[in-house]
This record gives sequence, C-alpha cells and structure tokens, in this order.
Amino acid sequence: MIVCVLCEHAMPGKSSSERRALEAQNAHVMAVFEQAGFDHIAPDILQPADIFLERSGEEIRANSYVFTDPEGAEMCLRPDLTVPACRYHLTHAAKPDSEARYCYCGPAFRFAHGGRIPSEFGQAGIEWLAAPDAEAAEAQVLSLTIAALKAAGLGRYRVKLGDLRLFHALLDGLEMPKRWRRRLIHHFWRPQTFRETMQRFATREEQKRTSISDHVDEVVGRDMIETRRWVESELARKALPLTGGRSPEEIAGRLAEKAADRSAHPLSPDAVRAIDTYLAIEGSAASVLKDLEAVADGEAYRSALKQFRRRIEAMAQQGLKPEDFSFAATFGRNLEYYTGFVFQIETDTAQGVSQVAGGGRYDDLLSDIGSPVPVSAVGCAIGTEQLLAAIGARS
Repeated sequence: MIVCVLCEHAMPGKSSSERRALEAQNAHVMAVFEQAGFDHIAPDILQPADIFLERSGEEIRANSYVFTDPEGAEMCLRPDLTVPACRYHLTHAAKPDSEARYCYCGPAFRFAHGGRIPSEFGQAGIEWLAAPDAEAAEAQVLSLTIAALKAAGLGRYRVKLGDLRLFHALLDGLEMPKRWRRRLIHHFWRPQTFRETMQRFATREEQKRTSISDHVDEVVGRDMIETRRWVESELARKALPLTGGRSPEEIAGRLAEKAADRSAHPLSPDAVRAIDTYLAIEGSAASVLKDLEAVADGEAYRSALKQFRRRIEAMAQQGLKPEDFSFAATFGRNLEYYTGFVFQIETDTAQGVSQVAGGGRYDDLLSDIGSPVPVSAVGCAIGTEQLLAAIGARS
C-alpha cells in the first residue's frame, strides 16, 4: 500500500549484522503471510513510469525516480509494491477478476529531500484481489498485519481506522451538482482547498476574475457541442498549442462547468452542516456508530454504514478488539488511491511516533492500470526497516 514507511535516518547500506537482523525479521513477517495462503511473488523493480505518474498520489508523483530507456520509453524504479503486484496479477491470472492473494518483500525507491531519510527502503505486504467477502477480507488483512508485526517482535502499537466510502456515500445523498461532488472528492486530500471549495459552493458569491474568466464568458449559454467548437476555433485562430495534456474536449468540459457554476444554486446550509458534522467524528471504532448514523439517512450512506458494521463484526470474529482501535472520519486524507476502509498502525519510539504499517481498500486501481473489468482489492504494507528500528528502540 502507499504509506509513509521510510526510516528516519539515511544510511549508506547495511552492515552484516544489520542485514542479518532485517532478513530474520522479514522471514518472520513473510511466514505469517505465506502460512495464511498468500503466494509469495517478486514484482519487477523497473516499472512503466506513466502508471505511477498518472495514477498515484502527489507524494509519489513528486518523488519517483524516473528515467528514459534507450528506446525512449519512460521507466521508473518502483516507488511502492502495490501497483507492481497488481500488474503482476493482470499478466499472470487466468482472468483479471479471478480471486488471488499475493505477498511480497523487497525494496522500493523514492527521492528523499535533504537526505534525512533513505531513498531505498524495504516494504513487505499483502494484496487480496477479488475477495468474495469484502468486509471479511478487510478484517483478515488487518488481523494478518498485526500478526506479522507481533511475529517480528512488536509488542505495543496503536491502530487507526478510517472509511473513505462513508464520505463518498454522504456526498451522494446531498443535493448538489455532480461536478461539485466530484470536486469535493478530488480535494478531500487537501483539507484547506476542500474547505475553500465547499465554502465557495455554499456562498456562491461572485468570484474574482481569473485568467480563464473571459473564456467562460464566451461559453455561457452554449451546450457542450457548441463549447467544443468554440474551443477548437480559438485554438486554431490563435495557433495555441495544447498545454497540460488537456484535449479540446477536456478544455471545453472545464469551461462548461465554470459557466454552469455561475447560475447554480448554492450548497444548502444543511448540506454544509452534514459534511462538517461527519468530518468531526472520531472515537473508538466500536463506539462511533451512533454518531455516524445521526449524520445522514441517504440510501448510499445507509449501505456504507451497513458495511462498516459488518467490518467491525468481522474484526471481532478475527479475535481483534475494535473498541481498542481509533476511528476518525478525516483519516485517510493523505491516501489518494484508496476507496473505502483504511488503516494505519503506529508505535511510540524515543524519536517520536513511528508508522510501521498501513493499508486499506483500493477498488479502482486495477481498472486504472488496464483491467477490462472491475476488480476489488485490499492490502497492507509494512515498512520493514521502520519496524526493525521501532523494535530495536524498545529493546
């Protein structure tokens, strides 16, 4: 999974004793995964760059090692192992939506600004694709992650949970244009921008003129076909090149949305209140249900709540104690490709809080990288060097 699993101090390689300690720890971790029936695979280190640059979060896009091979193809060193594992599945599975369970352990690479943390770091994890019971799979992935950490020697830890599907379902039940719903979801990862966008939808005050305001003026009252024709005409008349990778259709769509916003009714105070109330919810994962139920009553939201309840029950069936886990509606804001359940496991060290593992559900990723059919997916990642350092600090 895409999580921050980097060690706190950059080191130029490992000594013999450090290597043996890491290998011994990783053997314990992988034994847990393999004994649970996960196939130990070795995804390629070299990956097509476009998959990460176009479909990963901002942190990965900004810090990937990208280069051009002798034939002109853009490649990268894998910045995590989830996407490579999913690519492995698409090339090896009989069908994309065949159930599969994979585990892996190996290096990943991200540029480290200032050299304080290593650019190469270890990651062990599991990916469960096309599981027949989504909530049971989520609970088992969390249970196996905790079991692997314990097998490695971690005794004390905290578990944080979130659920991005609840937020999406909440927006689905609120009265607003689809384009606004899409923008709020897009900006969920950026709290300040999200807040500013929501307030703009709620007040509908006349906005300051921008560099595209004159173009928006031109397309007010036009339909999409007319707007596209106007865009193509302007591009040709002024001999303007396409910039930012946008096609004439995309430019026309953006202008049409801006024009439609000018006459849209504002987001209601009740809708703003529901969003604010939801985002403020936090507490024990087993005790927040009443607060979540009080936020909204839409069909999609009720369905998402039902899944939340089933997940909590499945965790208990796995021998976990959801009452000991914390839940926050805002948790997951820095995890861009997740679509539902998310979790993070952290521990205290002398240097502060250390995140040693994380994961969640990412049902859109395989379609994004080429699957012709939807494939559900849930998994985890453990920062192996982060884990070793945390255990060593407690010894």
